[in-house]
Amino acid sequence: MRYLVDTHVWLWSLVEPDKLSRRARAVLSEPRNQGWLSPISVWELQILAERGRVELDDDPRRWVRDAVKHTPFSEATLVNEVAFRSREVALEHDDPADRFLVATALVYDLTFVTADSEILEARPCALLAAG
Repeated sequence: MRYLVDTHVWLWSLVEPDKLSRRARAVLSEPRNQGWLSPISVWELQILAERGRVELDDDPRRWVRDAVKHTPFSEATLVNEVAFRSREVALEHDDPADRFLVATALVYDLTFVTADSEILEARPCALLAAG
């Protein structure tokens, strides 16, 4: 399986893996699967840290660099087609991070691993419920 992790799934996989569903943990731990991480998740993590919703032990660049070393995720390059598709994604809310992440999953033909109930209900792409 080729999959893209939502920002919270990435963070949970690093610091609170018990929050992930059994199926999500199995997918993320299977070495034959290909996991992807979007730069949008790095951007979103920085915003969460700036707002005090996530506490990082270190500066964000170092934290992300160290976190990426401990995860099997490849970087899903942000390309123009992702930007175009982000405006076509049908979601009830207008969260730009969610739109970019779903668009990335669509452009790269990845299953999006998320616990976001609004995305799961909208079914804008192939999904795996993570929570």
